[in-house]
Amino acid sequence: MFKVENIGLIHQSITGVKNPVLQLVGTKKNKAIEIEIYCDNTKVDYNCLNVEKEEDFNISAIIPRGTKYVTAYVINKGKKEMFFKQRMSIVKRILHKIKWTLKSFLSLLKAIFVTLGKGIRFFWKEYHFLVPPRMWGKYWRDFVSRVKVRGTKLYLEPNNINEYNQWLEKYEQPIEYKELKYKPLISIVIPVYNIGREYLAKCIDSILNQKYDNFEICLVDDASTNEETIETLREYEEKDKRVRVKYRKQNGHISNASNDGIKMAKGEFISLVDDDDELTEDALYSVVYELNKNKKLDFIYSDEDKLDTTGRRCYPNFKPDWSPDTLLSLNYICHLTTIRKTLVDKVGGFRVGFEGAQDFDLFLRVTELTDKIHHIPRILYHWRMVEGSTSMVIDNKSYAVERGKKAIEDALKRRKINGHVEVDERSTYYRVIYDIKKEPLVSIIIPTKDYADVTETCLKSLYEKTSYKNFEVILMNNNSEKEETFKLFDEYKKKYKNFKVIDANYEFNYSKINNQAVRESKGEYICLLNNDTEIVEPNWLTYMVGYAMQDHVGTVGAKLFYPDGTVQHAGTIMGLGGVASHAYIGRTKDDLGDYGRLCVPYNYAANTAACLVVSKDKFNSVKGLEEDLKVAYNDVDFNMKLLEKGYKNVFVPMAQLTHFESKSRGYDTTSEKYKRFKEEENYMYEKWDKYIKKDPYYNSNYTLSMWFKLKK
Repeated sequence: MFKVENIGLIHQSITGVKNPVLQLVGTKKNKAIEIEIYCDNTKVDYNCLNVEKEEDFNISAIIPRGTKYVTAYVINKGKKEMFFKQRMSIVKRILHKIKWTLKSFLSLLKAIFVTLGKGIRFFWKEYHFLVPPRMWGKYWRDFVSRVKVRGTKLYLEPNNINEYNQWLEKYEQPIEYKELKYKPLISIVIPVYNIGREYLAKCIDSILNQKYDNFEICLVDDASTNEETIETLREYEEKDKRVRVKYRKQNGHISNASNDGIKMAKGEFISLVDDDDELTEDALYSVVYELNKNKKLDFIYSDEDKLDTTGRRCYPNFKPDWSPDTLLSLNYICHLTTIRKTLVDKVGGFRVGFEGAQDFDLFLRVTELTDKIHHIPRILYHWRMVEGSTSMVIDNKSYAVERGKKAIEDALKRRKINGHVEVDERSTYYRVIYDIKKEPLVSIIIPTKDYADVTETCLKSLYEKTSYKNFEVILMNNNSEKEETFKLFDEYKKKYKNFKVIDANYEFNYSKINNQAVRESKGEYICLLNNDTEIVEPNWLTYMVGYAMQDHVGTVGAKLFYPDGTVQHAGTIMGLGGVASHAYIGRTKDDLGDYGRLCVPYNYAANTAACLVVSKDKFNSVKGLEEDLKVAYNDVDFNMKLLEKGYKNVFVPMAQLTHFESKSRGYDTTSEKYKRFKEEENYMYEKWDKYIKKDPYYNSNYTLSMWFKLKK
């Protein structure tokens, strides 16, 4: 390798014993520099693999047999300099082959042991220790089979550009266009300000190329000083009659400009687009297709991704279905959004003073007027990453964070809800804390059987750490036998007036035990709590009751940690790994989660009953826990019953506890208990098949083998 001023070589290799291949990876001083490869004195062609920057290169060239020397030259302004030369050596290539074969074998071996370890932890912890040892052979065979088909990695990372584009090539299929009976006019509102021709033209062209043709483009120039912007607008205005432009004489910023676009709009629906972004060609068709299935829809949003500075697709945002509590944590809706115009007019359009969070503010106000909201789980919008855009770094528009906070605070006031808003400094998302003026009585129900030390840890932390004061503790004694257990009961009955023990001396049935406790409880709210938990956050119950008091909320779940500080529960996803599973198992305490899922409240299909708060009235409205489910999935079934009635279940990560899972129950590994587990599993498949197949809060584009990852 030679030192050349215009090029930096990072990696070079010649591999392959029978069919040698040259690989060169590095960076050029500028993209105009050319590279030539020679085998002896003959110039050979080469392939350029994908790179993130135009100045980078990743070259692969096939070397003809019999070649003695391989050389590479850089060509800059007619000057030719050699930067690589290597003599061909069969010995070196054989040694290289041995090295990489060994490395691949060790990598596979490591993957097998790592995955096996995770599998053991997952099944023993998440299946309530119900999988007997004789089943591990089956799981091992399944794993080996998957490795042979897919390789050691069983999913693709959505935030890895190469892996995401690999997924796009395989799974993003063109849709089949059908004749639409209902064809409403869609008005696409685009505020414009000093955008260059390249991006503005791409934006408008992406709309003009739509498969659905009944639309108009309402462009509002906000007094641009860039002549290129004005010229481009005039060009398209003359090119297509569906392009309409208003030229503002005075700059009024994005809210005023967007409102002018709304006034121009003649359509039944309005779609919001930024002046440097692009729509997929099926975007408007997909929206109108949904309207043909349900003409009453008022608000439709889709998935989206980004375009990097080279135009390459990246960072997809695969969204959940309508999630009102999630929307109070962040503007998860974004683009593409289509709203019935009468609703936009009714709320008065965009509000001046909310620039940077103007869409967020509008969505909060419009969704207060309708529940006819639909999500299309397909990417219809490409958000361009350009300098200064919030699509790159939120810090570029830090004022947007404060205005987003103000938008949520205003929403709480309009809804006459007592609460305040905190900004999570690390993620810049939001936490709504509901203020409780008068604490309602909460009945904390704790089933237990012996293991006095475990139960005492729970009770001690409950009484000493909980800031919420108005609660009663109902300890459900299920066939305890040991003397130290009854001593503990007596100690706490003497010490606390709000503590009582109720006997449930029958065969263990988690559902029956808790239903009995609820019938004998006095509280307005119920907290189901495992005896193998320990309070971490003093305000845990305040946070959870605040959410449970909201009319639309069903269950409220807490963030639970294993004793080593890693995540045990952060919401439950239907269909994940079978019937259902927890998200983010094993993640570290300071992990933010995808789009802040581990640090701000999110709607999920279900929460674990290891720590769950719900209104007693709502508990009784679905007849409590299903007593046919004695051990497994009774909490999931309970959540589904509330979901079916229209309630939203919410995970609140501010409420934090440690969970020493199933410590007092021991290992359920007998054949009889495994048979019961399979029966309860089949019960769930028969009853809740639609939610297992399609969790409304987990995008269908994600794989069910790992949370928030893509299929391989």
